[in-house]
Parts: sequence; structure tokens; C-alpha cells
Amino acid sequence: MVLHLKKRMIRYPIFGLLIITAFLLIVVAFYNWWLAAVGLIIYGGIFFLILYVEKSDYEATEDYISTLSYRVKRVGEEALMEMPIGIMLINDEYFVEWTNPFVAASFNEDSVVGRSLYDIAEELVPLIKQEVDAETISLNDRTYKVIFKLREKLLYFFDITEQAEISERYENDRTVISIIFLDNYDELTQGMDDQTRSSMNSLVTSILNKWAKETGVFLKRISQERFIGVFNELILKELEEEKFSILDEVREETARQQVPLTLSIGIGTFVSTLPELGTLAQSSLDLALGRGGDQVAIKQPNGKVKFYGGKTNPMEKRTRVRARVISHALKELILESDKVIVMGHKNPDMDAIGASIGIRKVAQLNEREGYVVLNSDDIDNGVGRLMDEVKKDPELLSRFITSEEAMEMATENTLLVVVDTHKPSLVIDEKLLNKIDKKMIIDHHRRGEDFIQNPLLVYMEPYASSTAELVTELLEYQPKHEKVNMLEATSLLAGIIVDTKSFTLRTGSRTFDAASYLRAQGADTILVQKFLKEDVGTYIARSKIIETVSFPYEGIAIAKGKEDEAYDPVLIAQAADTLLTMDEVIASFVIGNREEGRLGISARSLGDINVQIIMESLNGGGHLTNAATQLSDTTVEQAETLLLQAIDEYYEGRNEK
Repeated sequence: MVLHLKKRMIRYPIFGLLIITAFLLIVVAFYNWWLAAVGLIIYGGIFFLILYVEKSDYEATEDYISTLSYRVKRVGEEALMEMPIGIMLINDEYFVEWTNPFVAASFNEDSVVGRSLYDIAEELVPLIKQEVDAETISLNDRTYKVIFKLREKLLYFFDITEQAEISERYENDRTVISIIFLDNYDELTQGMDDQTRSSMNSLVTSILNKWAKETGVFLKRISQERFIGVFNELILKELEEEKFSILDEVREETARQQVPLTLSIGIGTFVSTLPELGTLAQSSLDLALGRGGDQVAIKQPNGKVKFYGGKTNPMEKRTRVRARVISHALKELILESDKVIVMGHKNPDMDAIGASIGIRKVAQLNEREGYVVLNSDDIDNGVGRLMDEVKKDPELLSRFITSEEAMEMATENTLLVVVDTHKPSLVIDEKLLNKIDKKMIIDHHRRGEDFIQNPLLVYMEPYASSTAELVTELLEYQPKHEKVNMLEATSLLAGIIVDTKSFTLRTGSRTFDAASYLRAQGADTILVQKFLKEDVGTYIARSKIIETVSFPYEGIAIAKGKEDEAYDPVLIAQAADTLLTMDEVIASFVIGNREEGRLGISARSLGDINVQIIMESLNGGGHLTNAATQLSDTTVEQAETLLLQAIDEYYEGRNEK
């Protein structure tokens, strides 16, 4: 074709030359007709030769174009019908109008023309309705990438089965690092002789080695209480499906030998580099231990965390050494600061206020100004009675400030101590939290995913009965420039009594030690009872909620408030506490609208059921025996349905073990 075009370009000057030659022959004829005649003969021969060549080239070009068109058409038909790409045309009613043979082969049928997509591939209908450009689907054990052209109602099917298998194999083979920690190893082995300790180590090692061999985990003991496990994503999925039954196995087997040992496992996954995996594993382990141990935490790079286990009540395993170290570190932080601001959670209870007053006292003992953040419209009746007593002490009253006043007086060198919570969304004023860089957290709740960023010091003990108990221990190791006065000691004791339900729940020996210290400092138990009194109206309102109680499961009581009525969160919590005192009730849940427009659920148990896990599935949290959550844009009936689903999932998880 290119040669032909070149010939034509050469021929155009020849035609011009012929015309000039004809003109010259005419001129020559005037002077010598013989010469003109010879020239005319030669000219005619050349002219007819050129016409012949032109005709031959034209016919060759026609043949070439005809052959090329045929070949292009043939290739197009071949590609359309034989190429390993599916093509399907549909109409507006989702009926197939035409397909190439590849589509029919993909559906394992001779032809699908005239049939509805609802019959042959229903999963394609949402793709078309939502006008999605591309989607991956599975048909007859094959994986296809489907591209949809809206205007033409055209679907392309690309078989990507091999690529999908390679991708899945890559995902399954990615490395996972786990750190396995024996929670209470030090406490159990302190009083053991060498033979007993060796026997216990052999028991634990054999259990873990057997588990590692059965599951395909590479396990290496790196210290007396710590193991490293390396495996892949596929094994992790299998371990998740069985809910990490190794936790139960170790707990039960060691309990038979009178050495109740538990495991905590931190897992790093979903990142490509080994240092990052190790960091995630250690961070996950810290989270698991911060929530009380006996559980698995899987922390993902996006910040989300999955938990397994944690179904047993954490044993008391704090030591006075840790309390003394934290107390000294707190003293150093206070001395390096110009003032101390203490803040609890929204709607503070006796524990939050008592702990706040205690930390303010610690600041005073270290000769620094301490202030407690409290908004008068954010307190319940019990805290209100405490504040009435505080008003009788002008010096102490002057140390209570609003969140606005705290914002004004905070400087770069101010220390903020957050008590009875570790979640930024729950503090009294999140703006104040963000303004102050120097932060410390003191809390007794199990650690959740939402955590205050970059604290200088964290004192979290889920084994403690209350934050007031932790603060009382810190007070004991502070300088004794002056004595804790009666009201300060009473407020701390009130916090302990409220959170332990008068020393009946989550009470360890250290709880009584703290109460004894406060009593020696002049805490008034009669005044505590005055703080905790309730009026008749509250009692009646609580009784009306309890009247609605139902028992969807054996031992589980659920009560709910009226749809059009708002309740104080303390009232909802008290109703749950009251239900738990009823015969044969092992767990109680109370649902009710709150005054700020949200809906709250309070959960309580005697320890057989972990209400913390149930509440966490509803974006809440707390303890094994005491937890709660808040929901937005939800009715009481909808909340009850969600709660029942969460309880079902909890029981399914336990039954799978």
C-alpha cells in the first residue's frame, strides 16, 4: 500500500511532463512536420504504456483493499466470538438479548439468550441498578471481573480466577507475629519451691507446644513469662474461627493443678515489614493487659482492634511497688508543673469526684495549686449532696472551677490529670483535653480502642475496685505536710463504696486496705450514707422501670423505660443494680432515653456473663460485671432488638468454644 502511494506521487510529475511534451510537439510541427510525426508516435507509445501501468496498479490496489477488509472483518468476528472475554447485551428488564459463546460457557449452558439475569446471575442485578462501573463476582467456581457500560447496556466478563487465587494465596501467606504473655506468672511463682515451679513451667510449655504443633505456629519461649509465635494469615483466620480456645485450655488445665494461670496474646498483622508487625504485636499485648488479661487483642493499622476471650473476672494482682513507683512519678510531674487541673468524665459519679478531690490533695501536698473541673449542670443528686458539704469549706470550694475557667487558666506548663476514664469522647471538656499537652490518666476500667493520645503517665488497673481506691494508694506515698481532712477522705470512701456496691462487687484485699486508711484519716461513713440517699420520687421512677422486666433468656433480665420519657443515667444504672439483687437473676440490662437526647443501656452481672463484651459490641464498654453504652438515633424498641442480637452473638461465641 505504501509503495503504491509512492508510485502515484512519482507519476504526477510524469503526467505534467507529457502535457509539456505535447505542447512542444505542436510547436515543432509548425517548423518540421516529419520530426513532429516521429515524436507523436513515440509520445503515443509512452502515453498508452503509462495508462496500462496505471490500470494494473489500480486493480492491484483494489485486490489488496478487498483482501484487507476481509481479513479485518474476519479478525473482528474471530475476536468477538472466540476471544476469552465474555460479552453480554441486556435490555431494560434485565433480559439477555445477545452473548458471545464465552458467556454461555461461563454459565455452563448452551445459551442464555432470552433469560433473565435474576435466573442466571442474580448478583449482577445490584451492580446494574447501582450503575457500578466494575465489580468482581463468582460464577461456577470461577472469579470474573465484570465491567458494565450503562449507555449500551453492555457487560464485559474477564476471567480473573488465577489472579484471584494468587492474591488470596499472598494474603494467606502474609506473616503474623504474636507475643504470648503469662499474666500472673510472677504472683503464682513467688511462694513456689523449685520443683513446683519447674512442674508448672513444664505443664504450660507442653500445652502451648501441643497447640503450636496442631495449628502450625512456630513458638519460641524468650523468657519465663513470655513467648513469641510466628504464623501466617490463614492460620490466624482458623484461630479466630475457634475463638482462640488456647485461652480456655491453659486456664482450665492449670486450674486443675491448683495454679490458675491465664494467657494474654498480642497479635500484629496486616503490615508488610517485621518491625511494624513487632510493634503492633506489643501494642496489642499492652491493650490486652490493660483490659485485665486472659484475652487476645489483634490491633490493625487502621486503629481498629478485635478482642477474643476476656470472659473471666480479672484477679487482683497489683503490687504496692507499682503504686509507690506511680506515686513518685506523679510527684515529679506535679513539681515540674505550675498547676494541676483534674477532670473526670461527663455526668461524674462519686468515684470520679472523689478521685478528683484526692488528686487535688496530692497537688496541695506537693505545694502546687490544684483545681477540679466540674460544671454545675452536669451532676446528679449524690454529687450534689457532696457539693453541699464542700460549700461549707470555702478553701476546698474555691478549687472547683468550670471548664471555661480551666481553659483560661491552663498554660503550657499545666498538668491535666484525667480520672475514671481514658476515652477522649467521655471527658467533661474535650477542648481542654486537646489544649493541654501534659496529661496523665488514672483509671480502673478495661482499656478500649478509643484512648487519650500521648499521655505522659498512665495508671490503669482494671483489677482495682474504683479510681478512688487507686488515688487513695497514691496519697499514702505522698509527702505528709498536712493530713487529709475529713471531707476529702469521705469523698474518696464514697467513691469506693459506690463502685463496689458497698464492698460486694470487684472487692479485693487492697480495697479494704484503702478503706481502712481513709477511715483512719477521719472518713465519715454516716456522711457517705447521706450522700447516697435517694428521694421517694427516684425510688418510684426506678420501680416503674423495673415493672417492665422481661426474661428473654434464663437468668437475664431486661427492663426499659418509656419511649417518650427521658431518664437520669444514674437512675438507669440503679435500676440495673436493683434487678441484679433479684432471685435467679445473673445479668441485668436496663434501656432508657437520656436527657441529652441519646439512649443509654446499663448492664450488670454477677460474673457468669461478661456484660463488657456485650456492651462493646454496641460501641460501649466497662467491666465484666458493670458496663454500659450510649446509642444515637435509636428508639427503645430498636435498642432492645440490638441488645438481644448482641446477647445472641455472645452466647454463640461461647457455644463455639
